Amino acid sequence: MDNALLTLLRSVDTPTVCNAIETAQGRRGFNDFTRGTVLASAPEAGAIVGYARTARIAAQAPSSDPADKVRTRRLGYYRHMSEGEGPSIAVVEDVDYPNAIGAYWGEVNTTVHKALGLAGALTNGVMRDLGDLPDGFPVIAGSIGPSHAFVHVVDYAAGARVFDLDIAEGDLVHADRHGALVIPPDVIADLAAAIETLFRAESCILEPARRGPMSFAEFEAAWAAFEQART
Repeated sequence: MDNALLTLLRSVDTPTVCNAIETAQGRRGFNDFTRGTVLASAPEAGAIVGYARTARIAAQAPSSDPADKVRTRRLGYYRHMSEGEGPSIAVVEDVDYPNAIGAYWGEVNTTVHKALGLAGALTNGVMRDLGDLPDGFPVIAGSIGPSHAFVHVVDYAAGARVFDLDIAEGDLVHADRHGALVIPPDVIADLAAAIETLFRAESCILEPARRGPMSFAEFEAAWAAFEQART
């Protein structure tokens, strides 16, 4: 992914990318997106775009593994998060979902992940310390809570499932306050052009609608232009 495309993707929201993927594919039915409502630590922040660095965590009970094994796995997790192709995004499944209780994403952990070079986090788990999270590291999460409980890393680099979306290690993810999606590799080369096509098409209906009241005849003409432009 070149810098121009990365800049463009960061400037548009996830619904726009969802539509643009269908434009690039030439058909409706793109399906690799999250289900349900997400929470955003910084709703006004731009989109998170990056290659997935995946892991799974749990928090309802302590790990049954010996302490040294838990510690080694935790350090391996952070090493994994710091490596690989960038830009990268932490995609972390809380296996306790939908009954997640342990806030993995607080002031300390988000600051560490940002320092390791990640662009943000996508999780079905819990976040906390709202107002104290670092700028430039948005978190898209499933809930907000006060405690870290017994949170620990279960595994990493083996994929994650968040909000009914399976995300493989290295998938290109676009996420914001609307949810997240995986960008298919076969549309990446055409995605910038598809976004521009989408914007041109939408302007055919949005510009006349925003100018004020429309007659049905004016709407019908604008809608015809919109449908023509997006095909």
